[in-house]
Amino acid sequence: MSTIHLHQTTTATPEQYLAGLTDFGPGRSKLFGNSADEYLKVHSRGPSQADVTEGSGGIWERLRYDWSDPNHVVLTTTDSNTWGGASSHTYTFKRRPDGLTDIDVDVIREGRNLKGKFLGIVLGTVGKGVLEKAFVNSVRAIEARNGAAGEKEWRH
Repeated sequence: MSTIHLHQTTTATPEQYLAGLTDFGPGRSKLFGNSADEYLKVHSRGPSQADVTEGSGGIWERLRYDWSDPNHVVLTTTDSNTWGGASSHTYTFKRRPDGLTDIDVDVIREGRNLKGKFLGIVLGTVGKGVLEKAFVNSVRAIEARNGAAGEKEWRH
């Protein structure tokens, strides 16, 4: 099992990032590169939760999104062709006095099968950069979507 911690500081508000994170419409891959439109299926959606299948490149997972606490959003893997067990993504948003937002993400990857166990090891070692790049790209895309690009402070 691998646990990866990511951090970014952004001009986007927690509400703006949450709106992007929970936008399951066409074009989601423009915000989240690992969520290709052809994999995207919304099974159900409520005011503070969703059940969604997404993925890309032959890897998919069904996630239970819970944003009942909009400053602490949890995505729990409920089914996948690669991930199982305790796999999840947890986003924590913190407003700063200077108007920026700190976003911390903890990604837990527990392989369901040989492929998942191998990818979990890779992500936990040399693959962290791939997840970090995807996260940075999502933050930039959400800033651009909200007209906030160009006023950012990046921290890793």
